[in-house]
Amino acid sequence: MELKTVTLEIPENCNLILGQSHFIKTVEDLYEMMVGISSQVKFGIAFCEASGDCLIRLAGNDLPLQEIATKNAQAVGAGHSFVILLKQAYPINFLNAIKQCPEVCTIYCATANPVQVIVAETEQGRGILGVIDGFSPKGIEDPEDINARHTLLRRIGYKL
Repeated sequence: MELKTVTLEIPENCNLILGQSHFIKTVEDLYEMMVGISSQVKFGIAFCEASGDCLIRLAGNDLPLQEIATKNAQAVGAGHSFVILLKQAYPINFLNAIKQCPEVCTIYCATANPVQVIVAETEQGRGILGVIDGFSPKGIEDPEDINARHTLLRRIGYKL
């Protein structure tokens, strides 16, 4: 077995959702969830089929994001993994629906931070062991940081 680190590309002002599912219909179900939740979201989805033709299946409403999602899926190369790149929306608006999708097994991360995927490769193929999402903590928040967090959540509409 060989371990690899794959750095994913996330365009400026975009977020990424990385997960794993178990069935070819995932790409269409995820597409329907995205457009059903938000009419303004721009996104691209790439899903790595793990049997049969073993193709990367595509969907989305933004071709550049679909192309980058595909590039990320190719780089990871793990069966039944999927990458969603989105802009003009936040992952928090979609995660519960994605988790409720019958074929979705897990979500590894949902972020705008730099992401590295830890991949194991064997003679059979590749699998995701985990992710490194962003950076390590540099300290503990103080009262000023707490106030800044509260202000941000209210400014973007997630708290009253």
